[in-house]
Amino acid sequence: MLRTFAAGRLGQDAKHTTTQSGTDICRFSLATDVGYGENKQTIWLDVSKFGKGAEGLARILRKGSAVAVTGELSTREYEGKTYLQCKADDVTILNTPGDGRGERKQSYDSGNQGGGWGNDGQDDGYAPF
Repeated sequence: MLRTFAAGRLGQDAKHTTTQSGTDICRFSLATDVGYGENKQTIWLDVSKFGKGAEGLARILRKGSAVAVTGELSTREYEGKTYLQCKADDVTILNTPGDGRGERKQSYDSGNQGGGWGNDGQDDGYAPF
């Protein structure tokens, strides 16, 4: 298993789907820049967040939202191209377009003991980078 951390912005609104067995899935494309100057390039990552909170996450995430994700990295081939995919364990919302709040952190971690969204004003020591 290859673990990854990536931070960037959504290229389009997140989409919510449900599997036949009833599992919620939130899917979105994440753009992150690597390099600088003339060597700067954008890497696209197809992100999927399964389970509890996926539906609510899809309602919040819009094109341009800044997020950080942690999860399992994989690749897939389609029509001769290689695509990067991430099965996210944790999605941290850094900000959303037009929310008027600036850089406000919200995080959903499926492994969280409280089992939900964090942002209760308590410093939990978690930093997305």
